[in-house]
Amino acid sequence: MIPFSILDLSPIIEGGDAALSFHNTRDLGQHGERWGYRRFWLAEHHGMPGIASAATSVLIGHVAGATSTIRVGAGGIMLPNHSPLVIAEQFGTLEALYPGRIDLGLGRAPGSDQVTARALRRNLASDADEFPQDVVELMAYFAADPRLPVRAVPGTGANVPLWILGSSLFGAQLAAALGLPYAFASHFAPAQMMEAVALYRANFRPSKQLQKPYVMLGFNVIAADTDEEAAFLATSKQQAFVNLRSGRPSRLPPPQADYLSRIGPQEHALLAQVLLCSAVGSHATVQAGLQSFIDRTGADELMIAAQCFDHAASLRSYEITAQVRDALRPSPN
Repeated sequence: MIPFSILDLSPIIEGGDAALSFHNTRDLGQHGERWGYRRFWLAEHHGMPGIASAATSVLIGHVAGATSTIRVGAGGIMLPNHSPLVIAEQFGTLEALYPGRIDLGLGRAPGSDQVTARALRRNLASDADEFPQDVVELMAYFAADPRLPVRAVPGTGANVPLWILGSSLFGAQLAAALGLPYAFASHFAPAQMMEAVALYRANFRPSKQLQKPYVMLGFNVIAADTDEEAAFLATSKQQAFVNLRSGRPSRLPPPQADYLSRIGPQEHALLAQVLLCSAVGSHATVQAGLQSFIDRTGADELMIAAQCFDHAASLRSYEITAQVRDALRPSPN
């Protein structure tokens, strides 16, 4: 059985607030643990009216403290926004509090616009092109490299598995060179997925952390008791993507009947592109979509994004997806 994990952005819905988002995030983590999901990851975003997971490490602690077995982590921390030392200390602290359960996925995108990025860093001297060096520095803090002039306390010697996140060939090359697991953001940027996965697998170098390549792919699922209900629920995410790409980022809106019939060809093309890796429908429809995706990609693990406007609908979507997971056959690849 291929492992499934949960990606949660702690969405802020229209009419809601961050407190409600955090309550729902904790509740989803608890249900996900009960349904056998392997990981629960939160993503760093800043200045986004519909995403509450800006203080990612704080929210990881919130979920880890309310669960007992599921791994909890970042999917991911945008390392150019931070000093590697600070991230080593934060995740060293989390690992000390919740030993053997903390993951650290690393990305090089800002997770924000340029104005917000400048406010985060006070200047833009932090260069995303230095991401490989920052990852190596972070690894050295965890490994207690004696050549470093400072130590991460806590953090030194902490067993925090690192992942490289990406949506292009850059991350695939870096993950392969460092011998780290690779998570591709196919749930919103699928264009280079197959090429990136092939590049990673072909160039992977074994490391102390990982002996053979390991690929996790993002996949959107909106599952409900009927295809019609799922299609209706999916319009919340569709509206959010259209709003974001149109320069109008918003809170997660309620679903709208016939939304797709009221948007133009440009919006349809956008949604077809960004939501290519998706399954929307009943148990049978979602099972067929997931099985096809697994057979095509040979993914080692899937990271499921299933946010709906209504929290109960999100829970039901993840519950159905867990049932589907147990019925899937392994990839032939």
